[in-house]
Amino acid sequence: MDIKIKIGDKVEVISGRMDDKGKRGEIIKVVLADKTVVVQGINMRTKHQRQVQSQGRTVKPGIVKFEAPVDVSNVMLVCPKCSKPTRVALQRTDAKTRRVCKKCNEQIDE
Repeated sequence: MDIKIKIGDKVEVISGRMDDKGKRGEIIKVVLADKTVVVQGINMRTKHQRQVQSQGRTVKPGIVKFEAPVDVSNVMLVCPKCSKPTRVALQRTDAKTRRVCKKCNEQIDE
């Protein structure tokens, strides 16, 4: 299965933790090997970092907040035209492949 979501797309969380469900955010990173995406401001985790020295640099200690990956099946692309969460269709013409919104049939890529 091909992942139809790219970096910079706006997505909505459709399942998962109750405090993240229904939230929207922009994709920061796509991990193809695990079929996961990292969404800005979604699935926030807290890590207690201890001070570490490596290669002459010191990593500062403290509490670090970061976005953890979310499975691709738990997010849905938000169409920029109709601003609704939608499935994505691929239209192939000549040499180009374009993503199309299934609800309003408008092209997602410009």
